[in-house]
Amino acid sequence: MTERANVELPRTRGAAGDGRYVERLASFAARCRDDGVPDDIRTSVRQRVVDILGICVAAQELETSGAAVDHALDSAGVEQSHVIGRGRRVPAAPAAFANGVLAHSLDYDDTHLPSVLHPSASVVPAGLAVAEMQGADGRDVVAAIAAGLEICVRLGMAGYDEEAGNSLFFEHGQHATSICGVVGSAATAALLMGLDAERVAHAMAISASFASGIIEGNRMGGTVKRTHCGWAAQGGVQAAQLAKRGFTGPPTVLEGRFGFYRAFLGGRFDADQLDEGLGTRWEIHRIFLKPYPANHFTHAGIDAAISLREQGVRPEDVESATLGIAAPTMPTIGDPIEVKRTPETGYQAQFSGPYTVAAAFFGGDGLGLGLGDFSERLVRDPARRELMARIDVVVDPRCDEIFPRQLPAVLRVRTRDGRDLEAAVFTSRGGPDRPLTEDEIRQKLRDNVRGWIGEGAVERIAAIVESDEALDDVGAVLRATS
Repeated sequence: MTERANVELPRTRGAAGDGRYVERLASFAARCRDDGVPDDIRTSVRQRVVDILGICVAAQELETSGAAVDHALDSAGVEQSHVIGRGRRVPAAPAAFANGVLAHSLDYDDTHLPSVLHPSASVVPAGLAVAEMQGADGRDVVAAIAAGLEICVRLGMAGYDEEAGNSLFFEHGQHATSICGVVGSAATAALLMGLDAERVAHAMAISASFASGIIEGNRMGGTVKRTHCGWAAQGGVQAAQLAKRGFTGPPTVLEGRFGFYRAFLGGRFDADQLDEGLGTRWEIHRIFLKPYPANHFTHAGIDAAISLREQGVRPEDVESATLGIAAPTMPTIGDPIEVKRTPETGYQAQFSGPYTVAAAFFGGDGLGLGLGDFSERLVRDPARRELMARIDVVVDPRCDEIFPRQLPAVLRVRTRDGRDLEAAVFTSRGGPDRPLTEDEIRQKLRDNVRGWIGEGAVERIAAIVESDEALDDVGAVLRATS
C-alpha cells in the first residue's frame, strides 16, 4: 500500500461512545446460526470453502508449509481436527493454525474490496477445525463461516479511509487480514461451539487481544506473512475456547478508550460500517475470488497482457511496456523497480508487476496464469528476465480514480515494428461484475490438487459447491485431502 506521511484520518461516525459494537456483531452472528442466511450468501460461502481447500492442498510442497504442519503436529494432544493434506488429527487450534498458513501461502486466496483484506484464509480454516471437533452439520458450518466473514470484512471497512482511498491499517504498516481475521474467526468458532450471543461477544473481545500482523514483508521479502492467517485462525479458536470456559472481554473492546481501533488506528474509524445494514447489506458480495496465484494488485495487468497476447502480441514483439497502476499499489508490485524486475523466487514473483505481465505474455496455465508459472525455473528464465527489464511500472491517474473499489491497470506497449498498443482493465475478474463461474471454480480446484489427491476426493470437495449437505461430515472432507 502507499506510504503517506500525513494522512488525514476520517472522523469517527456513529455513536462510538455508546457503541458496544461487539455485542451487536455477536447478536448478528447468533441470528445467522439460528435463523440461517440467504441462499446467495450460502452459495458464496460454499465456493470459498472449495477455493480454500484446493489452495491448502496446492500449498503442501512449500518448505514453509512443512514447517507449519510440523509445528501443528508437534502439538499432539486430543485428536480433534485434521491438518489438510495429512491423515492425522491434532487439537483444533493448531489444526486451524496449520490450515490457515496453507490457505494464505500461495497468495491465491480471496480479497475483499475496498478494504483489501483476505477474509477466507483465516475464517474458513477456523470454521472447519471447530466444525470437525464439534461434529457440526453443513448448514451450521456455512452459516457460521458467513457470519465470521461478514464480521471480519466490516471490521476492515471501518478502518477504510474513503478520502485517502486506502486502508488505514495499511497506512500504519499493519496487516488488516490477520488483525480483523482473528475476530471473525473467533465469531465463527464460538458459533460452532454452540455459544450464545453473550459468549460469542466475549470470544470476539478476547480475540482482539490476539490481533497482530505487519506487512513489511510485502515490500522487502521474508515468508512470515504466510503465518498471519494461521495465527488469526488459531487465535480465533482459542478465544472461543476461553470464552466457553468463562473468560470475558470488555463490551467496548472495539470503540473504547483503550480498544481495538484506538490501539491500531489512533481511535479513528467509521463506526457506521460496523453495523449499518447488518444482515441485509452483505459485504460478502464484494469478496473477489482470485483467478491467478499472485498478489491481487497484479491481476488487472495480467488480464491486460493476456488481452494483447490474444491480439497477436508475443514477448519478442515487445520493445517496451509500461504498466499503469493505482498509487497505493506501487510499493507492493512496482517498487523498488530493480527488485520487482529481478525476483529470485516464485514468492517474490507473485508480488512483481513486471514478472506477472511478462508471464502473461508468454502464456500460462490454469485460468490464464497458474501455479506452474511461478516455478523457480521460470522466474529465473533468461527470456523472461530480458522482457521484465523492458517493463516499467508507473502511477496512472485513471486507476487512482477507481482504486480500491476495483484493482485496475492500464498496459501500454511499444512494439518493435512501431505500434503503440494499450489494454485497459478497470473491472477485476473474480468479483461481482466479472464473477468466476462454478466451472471455473472447479477448474481452479482441479489445477490446485492435481497430483496430490485422487479423482474421488476431488469430487467430494467439488460437491461442496452444490449443497450444504456436502459439509455434514467435515472430517471426511479433510481426510480426503490426504
